[in-house]
Amino acid sequence: MRSARRLSAVTAAAALAVTLAACATSERSDEGEGGAGATGGTFVFGAAGAPDNFDPVFATDGETFRPARQMYDTLVTYKPGTADLEPALATEWTPNADFTEWTFTLREGVKFHDGTDFNAEAVCFNFNRWVNLPNAAAQTQAQYYSDVFEGFASNQTDTTGAPVYNSCTAPDPTTAVIKLNKAKGAFPSAFGLTSLSMSSPAALQQYDADNVQQSGEAFTYPAYATDHPTGTGPFKFESYDRTANVVTLARNDEYWGTKPTIDKLIFKVIPDENARKQELQAGTIDGYDLPSPADWETLKNDGFQVLVRPVFNILYLGINQKNNPALQDLRVRQAIAYATDRESLVRTQLPEGAVVATQFLPETVDGYAADIQALPYDPERAKALLAEAGHSNLTVNFYYPTEVTRPYMPNPTNIFTALQENLRQVGITVNAVPQPWNGGYLDSVSNNGVQDLHLLGWTGDYNDAGNFIQTFFGRPKAEFGLSPDRDQALFSEISAADSTVDPAAHAAAYEQVNRDLMTKYLPAIPLSSSPPALVVRDNISGIVPSPLTDERFLNVVKG
Repeated sequence: MRSARRLSAVTAAAALAVTLAACATSERSDEGEGGAGATGGTFVFGAAGAPDNFDPVFATDGETFRPARQMYDTLVTYKPGTADLEPALATEWTPNADFTEWTFTLREGVKFHDGTDFNAEAVCFNFNRWVNLPNAAAQTQAQYYSDVFEGFASNQTDTTGAPVYNSCTAPDPTTAVIKLNKAKGAFPSAFGLTSLSMSSPAALQQYDADNVQQSGEAFTYPAYATDHPTGTGPFKFESYDRTANVVTLARNDEYWGTKPTIDKLIFKVIPDENARKQELQAGTIDGYDLPSPADWETLKNDGFQVLVRPVFNILYLGINQKNNPALQDLRVRQAIAYATDRESLVRTQLPEGAVVATQFLPETVDGYAADIQALPYDPERAKALLAEAGHSNLTVNFYYPTEVTRPYMPNPTNIFTALQENLRQVGITVNAVPQPWNGGYLDSVSNNGVQDLHLLGWTGDYNDAGNFIQTFFGRPKAEFGLSPDRDQALFSEISAADSTVDPAAHAAAYEQVNRDLMTKYLPAIPLSSSPPALVVRDNISGIVPSPLTDERFLNVVKG
């Protein structure tokens, strides 16, 4: 049954109960000065892509979040292997009656890596820094912040609106009060986003953290983001060898919680999946992310541990309505959907356990509308719709990423090739535009919107429908060419659902949004949800696969 598989949702009632339950949750700082960390050694993990930078607020992809999660802490976090909340830098969090104010009780005695104190003033400094990011480049790169908080004190782009964040006060060192301009169903879960990690105010100021610059489609980051990230987490930044593509983190012996069991944590960037496998087999790395589904059984037979994550993602075919007027016609977008053989795609390109997506949520999230049926594969219907719209000779520029493997997209090139053939069969000419993931792909499609069609996806950051739907379609966005002139009704509908905090009403509102997205708007085509994996050597323990790809390495033990 769907309800039996559902990840535990954080509801308003649960939020109220948190103040009673949090103190009973394991206080990681009570586990001794050394924790379990007597094993030492180095753990080397093969990453599928290079981090873009090390300032969490400017992180937009999993390869950038991975090292950040080891160096920083958030106010709340997610219990390993789940999307359930548990204490982190805050031990308690309580909303007011209308959910527009959240009071956090903070952990005492926590230090940033530079030796300065974490306290309520530091919390307020971080929140006030985010809302006051000074220029369009910084605001554009702070995508997760703007998705959740919707705007800045002085918006520098046309894709942001009135800010949800109002103010932060620190009545005492262990109490921070966050005031919002409106309630959002995303909270408190969204407070656990890695993008909302706590940075040292002293380091942020010393290393000019807000000075992001843009030249053409490229962004450059200040010294804080490139060489001086300073959090409170279990590992400290040591170095990033950009020639060798190796990030080295060192154990934080002053960590407030359980001390890491290893001395060094190394992320070796190996974009090619087969090369990652070969390095694991050669013993030069201890594990890697996103093994090819075709290799799972072979890896297991060779004695490696394949750790499969729960399904919590969406792969979609994005449609940008800005550049090609034909794509503004719903009939054309529907034709592309009917032309797409998603059943074959899932069967041939995705791992066991993958399913055809009927909407822009995995079914484990409240707000999933079970009555939506996937648009069937119907090439003749696609041709008829294109003819009816007067676009039988449609040509599109189709962007897809290379030199990367994503949790929702094991082999982007193969997936693109299958979809290209689907479109060719209904008369659509595809201009293929491959672009390296770390060569500006996300900036091209998400920030600059230069494409007609593109492949992208999303792994949920927390268990709320808005984390998917509001993030994708809740405001004007270059990725889909959504604009206030054409799409204000969609933005308003999503905003109303997002600000509904009663759990049942919140879910029902998002169910209706999902129905309307698939019938009235179709700004993209949901393709699949699939279970990604990571693989480690047989002597490695302590890694818990996360539906959020939120694995922490402080408990890694090399046997």
